[in-house]
Amino acid sequence: MSQALLSGLARTTAPHAMLRRFLALDAVVTGANGLAYAAASGPLGRLLGVDGTLLLGLGLFLTAYGAAVGLLASRPVPPATAVKAVVDANLLWAALGVAALALWLEPTATGAVWTVLQALAVAGFAVLQWSALKAAEGVSR
Repeated sequence: MSQALLSGLARTTAPHAMLRRFLALDAVVTGANGLAYAAASGPLGRLLGVDGTLLLGLGLFLTAYGAAVGLLASRPVPPATAVKAVVDANLLWAALGVAALALWLEPTATGAVWTVLQALAVAGFAVLQWSALKAAEGVSR
């Protein structure tokens, strides 16, 4: 991904600020998703065709994960090891979402579309974060 494209997406040319913004966006989206799953696991479970108890557990996990990513985003220079862990976790989440859809979930049509869109969004966060980390590491050397 080119530096110009990343800069345009993050609206900054400062690599560490760019990385922090992509982490913060991930934290907000993940945290909001987690809160929605936890607060409305029954109705969302029916809409998506997923067990409400599963959504509640996922919601609590995602809320905590979003808070952790938010803390990382608040650091002036997020540690590369922690950012790499977030990238890996996001890629794993995206892969598990697609695998769950293919192997054991039996969602509604809305749930199937939501699962694919969520996997794509999370994979997109991983790509943006990885690219911004590489740009920041290039500046730090």
